[in-house]
Amino acid sequence: MFSVHHSLEDLTLNDEDIDEFRRAISDAKPLKSEQRIPEMRPKPKPRARFSKADEREVLNESLQDDIDTIEHGYGAALRFHRASVGRRTMRKLARGGYSVQDEIDLHGMTVDEAKLRLADFIDYSVMRGNLCVRVVHGKGLGSGERGPVLKNAVNRWLRKWDSVLAFVSTRQVDGGTGAIYVLLQQV
Repeated sequence: MFSVHHSLEDLTLNDEDIDEFRRAISDAKPLKSEQRIPEMRPKPKPRARFSKADEREVLNESLQDDIDTIEHGYGAALRFHRASVGRRTMRKLARGGYSVQDEIDLHGMTVDEAKLRLADFIDYSVMRGNLCVRVVHGKGLGSGERGPVLKNAVNRWLRKWDSVLAFVSTRQVDGGTGAIYVLLQQV
């Protein structure tokens, strides 16, 4: 390997080199001024988009909403996880990234029937070593003014059962807000 070092003084251009250069750029067109690369300006310093007062106002507004309205809306997505479950795991669960190994459909059941069937299903799934199951609770559209009765009950029950690590409303193709993926503790 070799390298060539030239200084500007070593370079001499003859008429032939200059003619060749002119021929090479003969069809080049000058850029219009708006097409030129803008001058490099220093980036502006970042600044907060919201003031502390704005943040307090948002917090106050959110606290004024009725929790039942927030939690029990027909289209509200359900989401829960224990402290031991990380963000990546929740993101994977929400994207349907875990293979659903079993499912139960609670449509048409009374609250008492659904609780017993769901408890048995979760226990059986844990015993079988299932990691992820789907629970179809419905959206509660047939419940009238009471709102989604089974959906709200399932939300409460699963949060209390130690074998449930996390749950999240499913992707649209798997039932959307009418079903949840449930991540179970491995024994």
